[in-house]
Amino acid sequence: MRRHALLAAALACASAHAQQPPAERPKDEPAKVESLEVTQKRTTTTERRDSTAAKIVIGREEIEQYGDTNLGDVMRRLPGVTQGGRPGRGGPVRMRGMAGGFTQILLNGERIPPGFSIEEITPDQVERIEILRAPTAETGARAIAGTINIVLREALRSRHNDLRIGTQLENGRFASNGSVTRNGTFSEAGSYNLTLSVNRRSREDETLEERTAAALPSEALTLDQRTTGTSVSRGDHLFMTSRFQWRLGPGEQASFQPFVVAHENESASRGRLEQPVGPAPYATSDGRSESRFRAARFMTMLTRRLGAGTTTELRAGAGTFTVDGTSRLEQFDATGARTLLQETVTDVRDRSWNAAGKLARNWGETHKATAGVEWEGTRRREAPVTRLDGVDPLAEFGADFDVSVRRNALYLQDEWDPSPNWATSLGVRVEEIETRSDTPASPVSNRSRVTSPLAHVVWRWDAPKRDQVRASLTQSYRPPTTQNLVARPRLSTLYPVPGANTAVSPDAAGNPGLKPEIAHGLELAFERYLPMNGVVSVNLFTRRLKDVIRSVTALEEVSWAPVPRWVSRPQNLGRARTSGVEFDAKFRMDEVLPGSPAVNVRANVSVFRSRVDEVPGPDNRLASQPDMTANLGADYRFRGKPFSVGASLNWTPAYDTRATAEQLERTDRKSVLDAYAIWHIDGATRLRLSVTSPEPREFNTFSTYTTAEERQVLASTARNHLTTALRLEMRL
Repeated sequence: MRRHALLAAALACASAHAQQPPAERPKDEPAKVESLEVTQKRTTTTERRDSTAAKIVIGREEIEQYGDTNLGDVMRRLPGVTQGGRPGRGGPVRMRGMAGGFTQILLNGERIPPGFSIEEITPDQVERIEILRAPTAETGARAIAGTINIVLREALRSRHNDLRIGTQLENGRFASNGSVTRNGTFSEAGSYNLTLSVNRRSREDETLEERTAAALPSEALTLDQRTTGTSVSRGDHLFMTSRFQWRLGPGEQASFQPFVVAHENESASRGRLEQPVGPAPYATSDGRSESRFRAARFMTMLTRRLGAGTTTELRAGAGTFTVDGTSRLEQFDATGARTLLQETVTDVRDRSWNAAGKLARNWGETHKATAGVEWEGTRRREAPVTRLDGVDPLAEFGADFDVSVRRNALYLQDEWDPSPNWATSLGVRVEEIETRSDTPASPVSNRSRVTSPLAHVVWRWDAPKRDQVRASLTQSYRPPTTQNLVARPRLSTLYPVPGANTAVSPDAAGNPGLKPEIAHGLELAFERYLPMNGVVSVNLFTRRLKDVIRSVTALEEVSWAPVPRWVSRPQNLGRARTSGVEFDAKFRMDEVLPGSPAVNVRANVSVFRSRVDEVPGPDNRLASQPDMTANLGADYRFRGKPFSVGASLNWTPAYDTRATAEQLERTDRKSVLDAYAIWHIDGATRLRLSVTSPEPREFNTFSTYTTAEERQVLASTARNHLTTALRLEMRL
């Protein structure tokens, strides 16, 4: 009932707010709005060309094109970006196929808050997305694969409301969503933007897992399990963001931007185990879970001029998030008698703050120097409890766990155009991160300091040509996450203690002694800019990494079970190298083939190769990096008719990853077709139909662990489903 009340109140508030009549507009306002829109369309291409460091800018029109309900779905269509989940289901965002924190995610130029996912953001709230393939001193060096900067909507002085209401169907279950956006002014110098989005989701999934173990070299089966399951999940989601902005004078402004996130989820699952070889631990299972997530954060910025050519920028922010959850798993034998009751309670409290200052000095239009300093602090408390038949097997590690993280950074950056054909950017960034926990059972004390020199250069052809060549030489790094450092174990739910588990279903624990990964990188790119805002680009990159972090599974004597258990722990494994070729193009067909329809075409192909030196080949690639990924999309607006259509195909082939000499993982291919059709009813109203169609086949993953005596295999299968959505969009 709480979920229903929350969603109903939010929708009622959104509708009431949107229906308020807008204030009377000045006569010249429509011309002003039109001018702003045209400027933005030019800016996405112009900003890419004018940037010294390689940057791709995706504007609001392209972000909202397919009617996605969360920003994660937008990401799979961007150049060189892949996701870790099933086809069409989102998942962690990865640039260049590099998983596990190689990609830096920024929100309005600041690191994304702890515990926050970009899938919490709806596309309606995003102004633009910037993809930076190489790090800079100002944006940060924790970006071995690159940086994605999400810029939320800005305040406009024009007064208007946008209302969007939609519904979605997947696997026979409906979801609904709505959003309202309001822009306006509260003084001659002040403007504001308010966006509220709500979403109700319902999903049903079927899964199949097969576990086998065979003695070697005889291949005699010692374990043969087949688990089928069905789960139903429901969730309510709310995201509200606003921006208040004051113009203080020429080149001076202040802004305040808060946002709030809240969502609640519940799920129920049923499973059946078939085991023809060996005694089955159970026959059927029932599971239930509930979770609540709350987050609130604000960001402030002040820009002032200190004199001719000198400006200062001050930023500050603070926020908190909480996670509360419970889960209950029961297993029963063939007679219906309960054999196991596993209860888990999740309680997370996180508080963080950040502050930054920047001083910039301009010498004319061609030379700019910037110096900045940053501070950031996070304190997190977790109180996880897992009980098996009423007993806590991890009682020795304590009920509470506290960890604090402090980050300090100092950077210098010099951007200089020595001639109309040349542009350079030189910088250095020093960053220190300290992670500490005084919890007696799981102490952590880890400090790292990295100095990153960074250099970028661009050479441009003489006018009227607009082609250019880029080169970047960088050093970046990836620090270990808090979860990587904490030694407290996380138990396998498939094989509970006090019994044994398997190598493909291990427990997990951290390693307090981890060092950060360091990467030295080189980028070379050629860009051709076409007359009608089109662009064709080819980019080459390579990274040489040391102290690569990888999870290694081993059989250990553990304190939480009377028998040895398989445990996965992160380790620094030595050196690795990754390289790739990235092609992307964006153009109108009639500027390439005169006389053809005015179809907007987008295409990108990325090819990756990597090798971890300490792991024997073949397939000793970086974790989860495919051989390639590609997108092909086209959009068309019918002349003289109120209709526009478009489609985009995303494809990633299957690949194998050898994590260690014993561990091999296989990921199936991913293929997703997105399509949309829009009926422009009038200048302020349109109806959008969109379809997301993963390849109509099962999605399979395999995990294999092989020793001289035994081979263990886990094969997982999930079904893909077609998603259809209909949305009404109105400007009021």
